[in-house]
Amino acid sequence: MKILITNDDGIHSEGIYRLKLALEKIADVLVVAPDTERSAVGHAITISDPLRVTEVEKDGIFFGHAVNGTPADCVKIGISCLMEGKPDIVVSGINLGPNTATNIIYSGTVSAAAESVIMGIPSMALSLASFTVQEYEFTCKLAVELVAKILKNGLHEGTLLNVNVPALKEEEIEGIVITRQGKGRYEEFFDKRVDPFNRTYYWLSGKRMMIDSDNDIDDVVVTQNKVSITPISYELTNTDMLQKLKSWDIER
Repeated sequence: MKILITNDDGIHSEGIYRLKLALEKIADVLVVAPDTERSAVGHAITISDPLRVTEVEKDGIFFGHAVNGTPADCVKIGISCLMEGKPDIVVSGINLGPNTATNIIYSGTVSAAAESVIMGIPSMALSLASFTVQEYEFTCKLAVELVAKILKNGLHEGTLLNVNVPALKEEEIEGIVITRQGKGRYEEFFDKRVDPFNRTYYWLSGKRMMIDSDNDIDDVVVTQNKVSITPISYELTNTDMLQKLKSWDIER
């Protein structure tokens, strides 16, 4: 079995290191990840600049390939140029911080998994639902289990699994729930500042807004100390609006 691992936190992040250690016990693993953090870049790809690939070692041993591009770039070049044959699955993570609700739109982690789906290869995105607590053990164990289940059962065409795990020890996890993507978002504001050269700049910040309350919504489930697993599809057509639009009599 061949697995391609990527992320958006960068090749030197702790999450991708832990994920590689877990998955290389069951498969041949290749890491292809951004050379620095590329969080919240969405599904951007590089078309106007060359992509440069550098081999990275840890403790004197080859670890993976660092790419000066986005997570989606890493999947593209990893599958097309750096692997011998296509991978059986692509795993993106382990991301530090949750990727739930509207965050999915911006997530480089989820977008890397989506790029794999576009290329016809099953994938999942893995996120630890904390920016500070790095409790990876259970997430790594779950990654191994889910890889086996995906390859055994298959996913619908155009679908990936988006997995968010509370940053807790296994005995503290309250369950695993199949969820829907929520509508939660951030109430955003820009902090206006002045640099030492008296030039104005703005720094985006905000606070999380919980809009949903149902017990099958991704970010609600995570706050209940449960794992959220959401099947994500990038078919964006609104079929209800499609029919309504036809009634506007604008087709020729």
